[in-house]
Amino acid sequence: MSPTAIIVLVIVVVVVIAASILVGQRGLTLEDATNRRLIEYAQREEEVTIADAELDVPFYERVVVPLLNAISKRIMQLTPEAQLESIRSKLDAAGMLQKTSPGAFLGKRLMYTVVLGLAGLAVLFVVPNLSTLYKLLIVILLPVAGYYLPMSQVNSQIKRRQQSIVRDLPDALDLMTICVEAGLTFDAAMTKVYEKWDNEIAAAFGRVLGEIQLGKPRREGLRDLAKRMQVPDLTSFLAAIIQADQLGVSIARILRIQSDQMRVKRRQRAQEKAQQAPIKMLFPMVFMIFPSMFLVLLGPAALLITASHIF
Repeated sequence: MSPTAIIVLVIVVVVVIAASILVGQRGLTLEDATNRRLIEYAQREEEVTIADAELDVPFYERVVVPLLNAISKRIMQLTPEAQLESIRSKLDAAGMLQKTSPGAFLGKRLMYTVVLGLAGLAVLFVVPNLSTLYKLLIVILLPVAGYYLPMSQVNSQIKRRQQSIVRDLPDALDLMTICVEAGLTFDAAMTKVYEKWDNEIAAAFGRVLGEIQLGKPRREGLRDLAKRMQVPDLTSFLAAIIQADQLGVSIARILRIQSDQMRVKRRQRAQEKAQQAPIKMLFPMVFMIFPSMFLVLLGPAALLITASHIF
């Protein structure tokens, strides 16, 4: 591939990533922007006309967001309900459902596919002397990458949340055990975790508490939490709590046992990663560190040997 094509591809990828970050930060709804503008207008002393208000709205919120919303609604009408439910569950597991609806996510997918597809065609026009193989790769792989890139971002966010929950769950169980042994209820112990910490497990418990306050049974809320997070450690803990609640077993005892088990599992994971470290360090050492060491150590000797043969 020629240098010009590589430069064009790099520019296109950078533009797409920047657009995705912009869409992800601002979302595809106008509620936050509308509330912000209402607060700004309420604080003004002079009268604001409709024309001034329209001119104050940024181009992104005035044109791009409504267009994306219209596209999202149309896509949702054409998408099967099973696929929408699958996307909704993944967005919920990633903690993105409040900011991005399934229709908005599908619209983002369509935008990525179209933009990268057009970028591939632009590369073909800019660099027409490419081989047939490169042309096929550019035309096919760029739209496919644009289609799967949003889902890869969601999967990456899900993995980060799951890792955070696995890391913080033993400490949360310790705090809940202390609270329950001190006389608090299980719901009050979850409230303490939600109030004291600002992490994924605290946010998950806070959502369950909110659902319970709205009338959902605690067992159903805990089951939904396990289904939503899909973390084996959390699932086993919640299953033990639900079973103890059904059988009338002491919650404090279950929490103590689960806390000990989670700490053992965390120690075992740390030991496993420590044993994997030498193998993971082997390839960087062989391909990056050793060549530079050989160059520093043997380079002067090689120069001296070469100079002695020459002179």
